[in-house]
Amino acid sequence: MKATITVLPGDGIGPEVIGQSVTVLSKVASKYNHEFMFNEALIGGVAIDKTGSALPPETISTAEQSDAILLGAVGGPKWDNPSAAVRPEQGLLGIRRHFELFANLRPVKAYPALSQFTPLREELLSDVDMLFVRELTGGIYFGPRKEQGASDSAYDTELYTVNEVKRVADVAFRAAQGRRKKVSSIDKANVLASMRLWRKTVTEVREELYADVEVEHVLVDACTMYLMTRPRTFDVILASNMFGDILSDEASVLAGSLGMLPSASLGSGTFGLYEPVHGSAPDIAGQGKANPIGTILSAAMMLRHSFNLEQEAKAVEQAVENVLASGARTADIAPRGSSYLSTMDFAQAVIEQI
Repeated sequence: MKATITVLPGDGIGPEVIGQSVTVLSKVASKYNHEFMFNEALIGGVAIDKTGSALPPETISTAEQSDAILLGAVGGPKWDNPSAAVRPEQGLLGIRRHFELFANLRPVKAYPALSQFTPLREELLSDVDMLFVRELTGGIYFGPRKEQGASDSAYDTELYTVNEVKRVADVAFRAAQGRRKKVSSIDKANVLASMRLWRKTVTEVREELYADVEVEHVLVDACTMYLMTRPRTFDVILASNMFGDILSDEASVLAGSLGMLPSASLGSGTFGLYEPVHGSAPDIAGQGKANPIGTILSAAMMLRHSFNLEQEAKAVEQAVENVLASGARTADIAPRGSSYLSTMDFAQAVIEQI
């Protein structure tokens, strides 16, 4: 197949991990007889520096002509001014909104080889394999708000419509049908009206279309505990924008490092934006210490969800597992005082496995 991929390296370690992910995709293309074209564009802080905008029109135009987007990371202390009119994160929020990428998929898997890097006992990590489905374009991050300005108050509004909840619930239930057929829907329905709408709508979607999938409604505060005390009981976790953001970061400790986790932001079609969960980590930028696994696994999600290349996606994921099982480590998952592979060398090890 032929596919065009917009590459947005972004800030900090973004260019480093993106570069290695592109080399992995190039290996996949050559091995499986595909043709991937990569077009690079600006986003985030580097885009502000060069154009004054975190999401230049040229970037949108480039992305509109592609089949998927691969993004590194945005932000950093250089642009961390709360009073700034333009912030790097606006580029990420803007591109999600422009393409109506309303469902964020974040798989979290515990790797036996990395159990020493998690805070949990090894037996609690056995068979942990969950998928977060986070609503991405609604909720408190996008609801009506008022900045403090000269007053003594400010507010952000948690706002959801039935249709917004329906469409992301549909993604979660369909994902569960291909997994262990269980959805845990997270809310705060005992306190918030928006979450009572959330729970009611999720229940209706299940009853109308997905009777073969089990659903449980879990209050968010209980979920924070269960992720640490019984993580293997989760299959697909459906959550609002803010709850999904927080809970998936908490669950990242189950994988051993935030650098391990990929994500996919999807809309109603096959077009998607793929990025690691981690941030720009400017403190290690340019040192070859960045973990490329999250970005490489994001590329695998691209192969699966945007290009329908399941065999190729599994080949990349298995290659990563094989390299980890061999004992190879990046700086963030290496025992203190031991040697580790650079960002580039780890990616090369994955390529050799492919």
